[in-house]
Amino acid sequence: MSQAAEKGTLYVISAPSGAGKTSLVAEMLARDERLRVSVSHTTRPMRPGEQDGVNYHFVQREDFEAMIGRNEFLEHANVFGNYYGTSQVWVEETLAKGEDVILEIDWQGAVQVRRLMPECVSIFIVPPSPETLRQRLTGRGQDAPEVIERRLQEAADECSHALEFDYLVVNDDFEVALEELLSIVRTQRLRVEAQEQRHADLLADLVAGGSAYTN
Repeated sequence: MSQAAEKGTLYVISAPSGAGKTSLVAEMLARDERLRVSVSHTTRPMRPGEQDGVNYHFVQREDFEAMIGRNEFLEHANVFGNYYGTSQVWVEETLAKGEDVILEIDWQGAVQVRRLMPECVSIFIVPPSPETLRQRLTGRGQDAPEVIERRLQEAADECSHALEFDYLVVNDDFEVALEELLSIVRTQRLRVEAQEQRHADLLADLVAGGSAYTN
């Protein structure tokens, strides 16, 4: 059976701000050519250095709400007055090509995706300690102290949902956490369901060959 006929796997990856999710996912993409990351739609303004279609698909609020009305999103949410959403059509078409897709979304979005696509694989990334998370958020030098405190409170709430996911990765050492994430992907590709599609001809030949030897 051809590689194109093999359906990809959907990975839902969530983490509190400062856990290192974005950097880990970027390196996963660099090391595995079969991985793709979904680019979300959003109504928030584009920030300096961002590119439409790369960081996000930037759309007007009325356009986003029209897409909601047409049920075009696999998941969507209103965060601090701005909409964010994942295109269901893009995800399904990419999976159909045999490519694996990563969604970087919060735990609430993960609940929506698991309801619509229960076969997805969910992963939660946590920092090694609250102190490390504070250091990482402070070290960015981007947020005011009150914003950091709010993010720490949000992180505590998000981490309370970590055990609802299929896998838990602790990002203490970046390379170790990266290898664990890639190992999850490799494990999924070795499941019997995937291997049956990938090696259908080989398995048929082996079974037929065994029968020939016994005749």
